[in-house]
Amino acid sequence: MKPHPRAEEQDDLLRPRLTDMIDLRHELAKLEKLIDWEFFETEWAGFFPSTTGRPATSPRLVAGLLYLQHAYRLSDEAVVARWVENPYYQHFTGEVFFQHRPPIVPSSLTRWRKRIGEEGAEWLLTKTIEAGRASGTVEDRSLLRISVDTTVMEKNIAHPTDARLYEKARRQLVALADEGGITLRQNYNRLAPRLALQAGRYAHARQFKRMRKALKKLKGYTGRVLRDIRRHLDEIPVGSFRERVLDTLVLVGRLLHQSPKSHGKIYALHEPEVDCISKGKARKRYEFGTKVSLATTIDEGFVVGMRALPGNPYDGHTLAEALEQVEILTGQMPALTLVDRGYRGHGVSATQVLVSGTRRGMTPALKRLLRRRSAIEPEIGHMKTDGRLSRSPLKGTFGDAIFAVLCGCGHNIRKILAHLRALLALIMAALCAAFIPKHRPSTSQIFVGSGCSA
Repeated sequence: MKPHPRAEEQDDLLRPRLTDMIDLRHELAKLEKLIDWEFFETEWAGFFPSTTGRPATSPRLVAGLLYLQHAYRLSDEAVVARWVENPYYQHFTGEVFFQHRPPIVPSSLTRWRKRIGEEGAEWLLTKTIEAGRASGTVEDRSLLRISVDTTVMEKNIAHPTDARLYEKARRQLVALADEGGITLRQNYNRLAPRLALQAGRYAHARQFKRMRKALKKLKGYTGRVLRDIRRHLDEIPVGSFRERVLDTLVLVGRLLHQSPKSHGKIYALHEPEVDCISKGKARKRYEFGTKVSLATTIDEGFVVGMRALPGNPYDGHTLAEALEQVEILTGQMPALTLVDRGYRGHGVSATQVLVSGTRRGMTPALKRLLRRRSAIEPEIGHMKTDGRLSRSPLKGTFGDAIFAVLCGCGHNIRKILAHLRALLALIMAALCAAFIPKHRPSTSQIFVGSGCSA
């Protein structure tokens, strides 16, 4: 598949251009001129090794849709549907005339994310940093002083309970047996769902002895189905279906043999890489997802680095990687980095690192900067409420790596749009003040000047 050739713009007597329909003072119209779209046209062309076949989607269209999706917290289906209705979205993605049909199917965004990978997502983040510098949203000197912190990006899974996991594993095994034509001694399709519901009722009533007894019985049902399929493995021919069966048997075997204190526990069968992370929150003791490291400027809260960290590593061991990513994206190593106490023992010497709570050798200027470290916390909150960082719908650690960087892109886009809106409001206020006279005559003065009496 070859990249889509860029067609020359031609006038259409029957249709007006988008630039004649929209307000060019709109923030999206201004942001469109600040992003280097030609970079994606040239760099992303390398993702198409074949030069034959149907032309691929325009890289600018995909990049613009990914920006809009994470700036306005939209799904793949929602951003494509809103693109058809919004002329500003179409102008932002490079359209010349208003289009009445979707440019792509929503599943194309999934294939593009797999194609560009984490490196392509970091290119998107780099271009938002350049656009922020060009618009004045972030100053060059602000890139030398950053704040680094970690948060949890939860996965799109239900709260894990043993009863739900055992029942789901049994249903998957029974479905594979039906697909492969394997006759089971007993599939427990009638007994197991009732027992799973009863275990939940026992837990709600705090009858834990009965709950443990029900769980043990439900676990036995799943184990019997597992061993029954293992006895028929020789009957399954070599192929993709056999590989699926073997992978499922290994995964269910891990589930049945894990204990409450086991390392690398399985919390979701469709997302076995999910980590259980405790952040000390009163409202939510545990969060199930992946840890994300993010770096923002101290002054503006602009994202200059973001990366998913699977495996729940210690925060201090991730600081070197976070600073390396910041240097790659911005082109310079920050001179000062502020972190919380979870980064003690980081071992970084390439830049000055101030840990929250430090007292020795602190000047008044450094103390003021260290008090600004907590400003990264509301930025994380905005990325979860206004953006999509609160829950990752993409599959696996590969999807987490791309999704985390794209959430940083959306945060920067919102920052730039807010700055452009404020700048336009200041300009309009200045123009209004210039045309409105400072001293307006009163009503009586108007009547006297016109020869009328009140």
